[in-house]
Amino acid sequence: MSGFWFEDVEIGQKQRFGRYEVTREEVLDFARKYDPQPFHLSDEAAAKTHFGRMAASGWHTASMAMAMNVEAIQANPGVQEASLGAAGLENLRWIRPVYPGDVLRCERESLEKRELKSRSDAGLVKQQMTVFNQDDEPVMQFTAIVLLRRRPQD
Repeated sequence: MSGFWFEDVEIGQKQRFGRYEVTREEVLDFARKYDPQPFHLSDEAAAKTHFGRMAASGWHTASMAMAMNVEAIQANPGVQEASLGAAGLENLRWIRPVYPGDVLRCERESLEKRELKSRSDAGLVKQQMTVFNQDDEPVMQFTAIVLLRRRPQD
């Protein structure tokens, strides 16, 4: 996909990528540092909640999705060259718990795009990102607002 620019984005275009194995150790490490709620730290505490067993923090799930996204970008130099980062997220939803042992993957769909009046070299693309578990159940969804370079004029 070399030479992937703002102009190359097609609305409705879907991409599937990533594979992330969720480990108990990583769930615990993240929770201890960033989200030390009992249901992220203990099966016993989580058993008393709707989770039923220790679950990953939603913020950890978002971080795992970001890791898969960056890996997909870095695997494609054309996309990496065009990427200018993101301007934010909208509509973040944690749909299902993520548990140690789950294997996650992502799907991204381009929803809309527009040229930027403030930057002639870039455009804005809204992409819906859905994270699925190994049973193809969605576990998280959000809309990313992505900045992409426009095709250089010769």
